[in-house]
Amino acid sequence: SDVYHRQTYNELGVDFDKNYYESNTYLLGKDVVADGLEKGVFYRKEDSSVWIDWTADGLDEKIVLRSDGTAVYITQDIGTAIERFKDFALDGLTYTVGNEQDYHFKVLFLILEKLGFEWAKNLYHLSYGMVDLPSGKMKSREGTVVDADDLMLEKTDTARTISQDLGKLEGYSTEEKEGLYKTIGLGALKYYILKVDPKKRILFNPEESVDFAGNTGPFIQYTYARIQSILRKADFDFSITLNSNEVVLHEKERELIKQIQLFPEAIQNAATNHSPALIANYTYD
Repeated sequence: SDVYHRQTYNELGVDFDKNYYESNTYLLGKDVVADGLEKGVFYRKEDSSVWIDWTADGLDEKIVLRSDGTAVYITQDIGTAIERFKDFALDGLTYTVGNEQDYHFKVLFLILEKLGFEWAKNLYHLSYGMVDLPSGKMKSREGTVVDADDLMLEKTDTARTISQDLGKLEGYSTEEKEGLYKTIGLGALKYYILKVDPKKRILFNPEESVDFAGNTGPFIQYTYARIQSILRKADFDFSITLNSNEVVLHEKERELIKQIQLFPEAIQNAATNHSPALIANYTYD
């Protein structure tokens, strides 16, 4: 399945510097638990399972090793976090995982702090809201989940239909057209999700996302293409420096210049708030 996962990520333009496999990381976590037992961070119950007690902090007890000595999810996450900080010179680490895991990460970060890792205070859970369909919440057990590959194909098909209806791609070869349908379809999918603040639930409407008007990926792609076309035709001499007193600006031009000046601020705010939505909506504005 690793091969198929890679294909899907590849289609989306996602790549990884390193993959960490559970078969290796659960052993790392077990070593840390043994060390934590010595330090008194963890304690062993009568059945030999190992736990950490957070009741004083208003949380529950949490198991970190089963009675048969096998690891649980959090044991593996402890090992993987330590390994990542060893492998890369990191200042911090952001986990992009759904809000159903809020409690898990709260406990994970506390454990790493208790174990004495200085960098634990720079761990952040970017807890995102789930994606709903117009028909309701996606549930894997009930089969109401949308397969990523199917969704990408569907987006490409929708982009093909709309582009053909609008007749904007006259003079392109079939190969070029197919490449553009994929670019438009994936742009629609990514932008629709990116424009919503990560913490909010998203109601994903497949039809709406590929609209060529409004706050959508294709609208921004199309506007970008038009701007490039204007620049090609205008034959500007960018070396000329004008005195602001000599230039009479239209009100729309003033608004645009003010907007462009906000770009560095928009990027900084997006980084501070862990929210790509700020850049997506800035682009639309």
